[in-house]
Amino acid sequence: MIRILWVLGIALIVAGTAANATLDWPDTLDLVADAAFMLLGVAAASTGAIVTSRARGNAIGPLLLALGAGVGTTLALGAYAQLSVKTSLGPLPAVNWVGWFGDWPSIAILWGVPAFLLLLFPDGHLISPRWVPAAWFTAIGVALATVSGALLPGDVQGVANPARVGGTAGDVVRIVQDVTDLLALPVLLIAASALIVRLRRSRGVERLQLKWFTYAAAVTGVGLGVTTFTHGAVAGASFVLGLIGLILLPITAGVAILRYRLYDIDVVIRRTLIYAALTIALGATYLGLVLLVGLAVGHSGFAVAVSTLAVAALFRPLRTRIQGAVDRRFYRSRYDAARTLEAFGAHLRDELDLDALGADLRGVVHETVQPAHVSLWIRSEP
Repeated sequence: MIRILWVLGIALIVAGTAANATLDWPDTLDLVADAAFMLLGVAAASTGAIVTSRARGNAIGPLLLALGAGVGTTLALGAYAQLSVKTSLGPLPAVNWVGWFGDWPSIAILWGVPAFLLLLFPDGHLISPRWVPAAWFTAIGVALATVSGALLPGDVQGVANPARVGGTAGDVVRIVQDVTDLLALPVLLIAASALIVRLRRSRGVERLQLKWFTYAAAVTGVGLGVTTFTHGAVAGASFVLGLIGLILLPITAGVAILRYRLYDIDVVIRRTLIYAALTIALGATYLGLVLLVGLAVGHSGFAVAVSTLAVAALFRPLRTRIQGAVDRRFYRSRYDAARTLEAFGAHLRDELDLDALGADLRGVVHETVQPAHVSLWIRSEP
């Protein structure tokens, strides 16, 4: 059954993406979104199938499988409706109902499933019974939004909504939709707070699992959040970053639950912090120098050349300083170990007493590696 759902989901994803990409080819951003949703669907369906088969009883597997199958269904049915509207093939049979089924479930798929992933990750259960009202609040909000989206008067996927309601019922549906639009952010914040609370309480392997998933959730939140108050190229780049984070969500969930190379997450987070800060600093420096030099000499080409050379010269020293700052703030043990080794290296050049050197070496090993026991063997001359 799991394999059938996976094959069906992948087939729908590929077919829907191919059709949508053909229709959206002139629009680069829509094409990127099509590719991102395809990768999201494939990653969610594949990870969900693997987790469901290997970690039975964990609700995260079925949720990911539902996310992948839902993305595939939405893409395929939406593409069918768009082919009917935008090409000479239309009108296609039952296009109104197909477009309808390809529209309103996306609310539950792209809003409800991620919210419950945040609430239930990594063991498929809520943190405690105190979080049951939060789960009910999320479920009711998603259900109301889904029903109002299904009954809302107007068009869906470019075709008339066959299930639309009018009159007083239509007014009620609009009010419900407005209310659920306001609930979208609180629902996601509650779900995110559950993940944060679980991360703060976690220890050992569970903490590493949560770090993987939280990393992807943070990338998604930052990327999609920045798009709400930016425009142009910055908004486009942020949107792409948010989509990348969205694709990483099912992948990191699978890595965490299956416990594959869990300890690599600290390396990933550290490098992300370093290179994100480095990119922002170099970008701001470049723009500032272009503006200042351009105003000073009045020649844009010269300003760009000077700014490029300056940024290239700053790359290595700035990266070193940012790396030190990140280690000092977030990876204090690594920073202290490096400082201890540097101090021992300087002391090594001046120490002549072999016994004192051995004691110093054992002390450095205890401080940096923190083993349970240290033994030092020194080969004597024959």
